[in-house]
Amino acid sequence: MLEASLDRNFSHSTFLFRGFPELHKHRRLLALPFSTSYLTALLGNCLLVYVIRSVESLHSPMYLLICTLCVVDILVVTAIIPNMLLGLLFDWDEISLGGCLTQMFFTHFLSSLESTLLLAMALDRYVAICQPLRYAKIINSSMFVKLLLFTLIRSGSIMATLVGLASSLHFCGSNTIQHCYCDHMALVSLACGNTEKNSTAGLAVIVCFVGVDIPLIFFSYMKILSVVLRAAAAGEDRWKAFHTCGTHLIVMMCFYLVGSVTFLSHNLNIPIPTDVNTFMGLMYILFPATVNPIIYGVRTKEIRNGFLRIFKVQVEKVLMVKVSPAGKRQT
Repeated sequence: MLEASLDRNFSHSTFLFRGFPELHKHRRLLALPFSTSYLTALLGNCLLVYVIRSVESLHSPMYLLICTLCVVDILVVTAIIPNMLLGLLFDWDEISLGGCLTQMFFTHFLSSLESTLLLAMALDRYVAICQPLRYAKIINSSMFVKLLLFTLIRSGSIMATLVGLASSLHFCGSNTIQHCYCDHMALVSLACGNTEKNSTAGLAVIVCFVGVDIPLIFFSYMKILSVVLRAAAAGEDRWKAFHTCGTHLIVMMCFYLVGSVTFLSHNLNIPIPTDVNTFMGLMYILFPATVNPIIYGVRTKEIRNGFLRIFKVQVEKVLMVKVSPAGKRQT
């Protein structure tokens, strides 16, 4: 009885990650695709931020939102992937409880920021296309600051509550987290006591972000598509509008669907294999960060033209540097 009491009072202060137990023998091979995806996400998002900052004509609310989305994508993948790669390559799988809770907060906080930014971008396009005469009055610097404050307060307060509840738990059983990073329910599932509050908080997060943001995003794009299709006379213009809106919605739905499944798998006891659940959790982070620069950068004419202008200027500078020494020698 004394031993059982001691077990309940004991709580692990360090944890081990085991995200791909079935592929543990081949974990070093897994580092290749994930490191490639990470570098691609970094390169694409950093390039997009540089172009938007460098081209003055892109300093409008829509492009500033895209720039902010890129910064969030850079931060969220950096909060997870480098540490995961160290574990895959060098077996550095250990993390302290404090480090785990910190990673948990920033991972979920940044993911929720991305959700709010996607909503803001959808509403921005809705106002620009459906109410163009009121766009300058509604979407201005004051509105941008209010949106930023709302985003930080909503995400910060909710995720701080989530992490605070997790930090109060005791972990007297296994200290092996069946994931590659500190996912909320992956850690909570290791707790010894009652975790009903944590499960309820997890469901509240899903309702707050997925239940609110998805309907508003979907409504905005349906209204945008309706207006554009009525205005577009040619069949090619109609297809272009449908393809653009459809692509944005598909990427967003993948983000929300995968995130919801991974978040709810523990809450609702959905029997998903650890390897599959870990992969989905990583794709929830990596997929948007990798494709967003293509969806909002390469496919956007103004950003594409801005990049080409910067590239042309840089090429001209290089050519001038190479030509000028020859010219000096001739004189």
